[in-house]
Amino acid sequence: MTADVLVTTEGALGRIRLNRPRAIHALNQPMCEAMSEALLAWANDPAIEAVLIDHAEGRGFCAGGDVVALARSGAGDGKEAAAFFHAEYRLNHLLFTYPKPTIVLMDGITMGGGVGIALPCQVRIATEATRLAMPETGIGLFPDVGGGWYLSRLPGRVGQFMALTGARLDGAECKYLGLATHYVPQASLADLVERLAAAPARAAGAAGNFAGVPPTARIEQNLTDIARLFAPDTLEEVIAGLEAEDSEWARAELATLRSKSPLSCKVSLRLLREGAERETFADEMRAEYALACRVVHTHDFVEGVRALLIDKDNDPDWKPAVPEAVLDDTVDQLFVELPPEEAWTPFPEIA
Repeated sequence: MTADVLVTTEGALGRIRLNRPRAIHALNQPMCEAMSEALLAWANDPAIEAVLIDHAEGRGFCAGGDVVALARSGAGDGKEAAAFFHAEYRLNHLLFTYPKPTIVLMDGITMGGGVGIALPCQVRIATEATRLAMPETGIGLFPDVGGGWYLSRLPGRVGQFMALTGARLDGAECKYLGLATHYVPQASLADLVERLAAAPARAAGAAGNFAGVPPTARIEQNLTDIARLFAPDTLEEVIAGLEAEDSEWARAELATLRSKSPLSCKVSLRLLREGAERETFADEMRAEYALACRVVHTHDFVEGVRALLIDKDNDPDWKPAVPEAVLDDTVDQLFVELPPEEAWTPFPEIA
């Protein structure tokens, strides 16, 4: 058991606390495996009625996966990256199908892999400190951990907007869009946890008792523009629409979009288009695993992680540098299914 995850029980409440504060609790393979081990043990334990997931200390819930390690693996044989994705996606699927109530405190930074363990939970608490995002196109990746499933099901092309731009949503916006089920002030979290420990099976009611009135969701004023300008399924059309728009908001989003990997943006749009049609979350995980195992080897992923997280010069050299130069065949090859013996599989207990 890794020290990066604290697994305890408080009465009938199982508790999983991320405990890697110097990395804002970024997930590694041992952390994913430790969480899955605890969840599998509690699934059939009559003494545990619900599970609470949060972070032990620090300024965020979870900043994502340990992408620096993934990039180093991708620059080589990719085996460690594949093993991580397999374990992480098993955890995501386990939470999605979990037979008992799950509660998550999305307090602070909740990005990438953090979103992947938050959105499957039935009770999702946002606070005034919540900053939720899927920023993967900025490092040459794509919104994985179920992004193709969750984002494609958001209303009015908000998912496509989030996937392409990496937009950061605050707690009020998360509640407005349904990404959070409750908005609870930070000052009430300790009392909420105490109530959950006393009556785990009534988690939604407890969250409702401590819920506050969120401020107006800032994204609401831009929903019409998002639905219209992010409606196309091609990156070139989205960019053309933003270029033709005469507003500060459109110019800002255009500048943001132009800083992202063109290949990753095209991959992300296709993932959401296909994800909207998938029948099961297991199908989504299987497709994302095959895609992730290939994307980690791409120039843009290794370069994006270098530029933003290693050297931190924030000047990635994307190849190709413009959307028009990204060949359809390049994208097609990334989406080829893996052979059965290499494909992702859920835990046998919940397959």
